[in-house]
Amino acid sequence: MQIIEQLQQLHWSEAGAVGFGIIYVILAARESVWCWVWGILSCLLWAWAAFSLYDLYVDAMLQWFYVGVSFVGIWQWLRGGAQAKVLKISRMRMQDHLLIISVGLVLTAIIGYFFDQYTQAAATYLDSFTTVFSIFATFMVIRKHLENWLYWIVIDGVYIFLYGKRGSVLFTALFVVYLIIAVVGWFEWKRKYEGQGDVVLPPDPRIGGT
Repeated sequence: MQIIEQLQQLHWSEAGAVGFGIIYVILAARESVWCWVWGILSCLLWAWAAFSLYDLYVDAMLQWFYVGVSFVGIWQWLRGGAQAKVLKISRMRMQDHLLIISVGLVLTAIIGYFFDQYTQAAATYLDSFTTVFSIFATFMVIRKHLENWLYWIVIDGVYIFLYGKRGSVLFTALFVVYLIIAVVGWFEWKRKYEGQGDVVLPPDPRIGGT
């Protein structure tokens, strides 16, 4: 009954963000470059909803970051690597993961503390955690690193708790869908990766050398 009530009171920005977001993640799992276009539309609406409806200021800032980086994603997916016309799926080194996790947790603590002390934002540390690691995971998507889906599985799990605690049944349900698609995306990309052979790309200095 709570879902029905929320659907009846649904703000237009939430409806658009959810609808476009589902299209984005499905196309991303299918490795379609069009995912970035739908992602831009979803994030613009999501930024409005996160800020004005749920007081999740850091998440709203993250959505604006997504909008900008989506154009980089389009360019990268179309141009590909130096030796390929289309960017191929690749894997990361263990030391890269350790660096990302370490830096991510430190940034989470710093950003969470700032918003906790100086703003009226809600769930500052969880909001910061999802924001920081979503940025790292987004760059992994841009470079088509297979492990991006493992990060999204964890991030989506935290988002389920975060928006569930804020009372948004619809956004919580959306992240359940995201979580399922992330699992599907992992297996789909893994199958494609194994079919294309071992691909090693140059380090990306933006995300700790991945």
